[in-house]
Amino acid sequence: MKKIFKKKLLSYVYIFSLGILSSFSLPPYAFFWINFFTFSALFIFFIKQKLTLTKIDYFLNGWIFGFGYFISSLYWIVISLTFDQTFKLLIPIAFLSIPLFLGIFYGLATYFFYYFRKFSNISLVLTFSALFSILEFMRGNVLSGFPWNLISFSFSEFLPLLQILSLIGTYSFNLLCLTLFILPSLFYLKKSKYDMYFVVSCGLLLISGVAFGQLKLERSKDTSLKENNFIIKIISPKIGIERFYYTENEEEILQSLIKLSKPNNEVKTIFVWPEGVFNDTELKNLKKYRNIFKEKFSKKHIIIFGINNSVDEKTFNSLAVVNNNLDLIAFYNKNNLVPFGEFIPFEIFLKNLGMKTITNFYNSYSSGEKRDVINLQNYEFDISFLPLICYEIIYSGKLSKNNNYDLIINISEDGWFGKSIGPHQHFSHSIFRAIEEGKSIIRSTNNGTSALINPYGQISEISESTYEGVIEINQIKNPKKTFFSKYGNNMFFYFITIYISLIFFLKTNREIK
Repeated sequence: MKKIFKKKLLSYVYIFSLGILSSFSLPPYAFFWINFFTFSALFIFFIKQKLTLTKIDYFLNGWIFGFGYFISSLYWIVISLTFDQTFKLLIPIAFLSIPLFLGIFYGLATYFFYYFRKFSNISLVLTFSALFSILEFMRGNVLSGFPWNLISFSFSEFLPLLQILSLIGTYSFNLLCLTLFILPSLFYLKKSKYDMYFVVSCGLLLISGVAFGQLKLERSKDTSLKENNFIIKIISPKIGIERFYYTENEEEILQSLIKLSKPNNEVKTIFVWPEGVFNDTELKNLKKYRNIFKEKFSKKHIIIFGINNSVDEKTFNSLAVVNNNLDLIAFYNKNNLVPFGEFIPFEIFLKNLGMKTITNFYNSYSSGEKRDVINLQNYEFDISFLPLICYEIIYSGKLSKNNNYDLIINISEDGWFGKSIGPHQHFSHSIFRAIEEGKSIIRSTNNGTSALINPYGQISEISESTYEGVIEINQIKNPKKTFFSKYGNNMFFYFITIYISLIFFLKTNREIK
């Protein structure tokens, strides 16, 4: 009995270690090659142990792999709990519970894999990657969804391969990546020449994908630039996150933002400030700063920033567009809120237990009902943009049904996660969205990475989180509608259908010897 227990314990440590190793394939490390070892090793483990493992064993090992993967790559979430004494008791709970919960999706993937264990090697590879990708898709959509650190983000720095996102999107790419990472296992498990034919075929498809991306990047050099009769300034301050706890320093923060912006009264300019720059004042009370804005800005200026917006006893995390007179030109109420950061799930129950949100200290934010394109043409700025606040940038295929706009503006506050790997991971999502949607992305963040990303995922301008700065833009690449922006996540279901067809076409039902 002790030997069995010891053997199982060692196997759990082995699987947990594979999960941790896989996390280093993600930004900012981006050692994508690690996954060829870890996922192949995980796949081989299940195939070699299929006569001795039960359904529960399949689930537990997948869950443990996911736990290792997420505890190593999402540890930074608990940093947001260190700014308030009342949250510090929750740190060990959050540190363990979040990766344990997310790991369940991987456990379910391997649990269902149990039922296909008698298939041929090729069918098993396709089944394993299909199940993992389906559960990853569910993870990105269940409840409010949390599609963070999909396996495909391993390739976040390999732009030639990422160009395929414009055709198939992140979830389909995630499916192909999982298949790719398992392929080395066939060299170890090979039972027939067809296994090697399959590996070679996948290798040729990979080479074709890279060649397609490289050609697209070469052609991007000839893409026309949209000349503007104005400039856009992305403001990247480095204001300490502790500002949320002191209301008396708001005007000081405002003055520092204006000083960094350096407005020129004769130059038509759009200033993009980060999320939550006003720590006490709400949108309806913003007029108290009218004299400051009228003095520092001119009629040729438009300012975009994040601010709280209270309406009918509801509070929204909003993006506001104003002129120098602080007249409201447009606003957007954030649709996708961060669980526990901006709203409490099951609030009626948990609020009675003393739970509160991290970034909004009196009650949960309400979510906006829609996301409209903001058009500034009526204000003599020939530009339209899709507004996104903070982690709304992480949702693939769910940004907008209207693709008729010039660019995406994403404002954020990454200071809640300190100097960890979290802000790097957050930024990588912007690269994926730019390629998928075929739009330039302007990202303004406090204590994070601000940048201009073109429709091919190339970073045209960047300001790192380690210092404050300003990015000045006077032209952007003309946007083009992508195949994915037209069909969205329907592409993922098409790919899953193809995989299922191949699985049952290639499978063999012979008994295990």
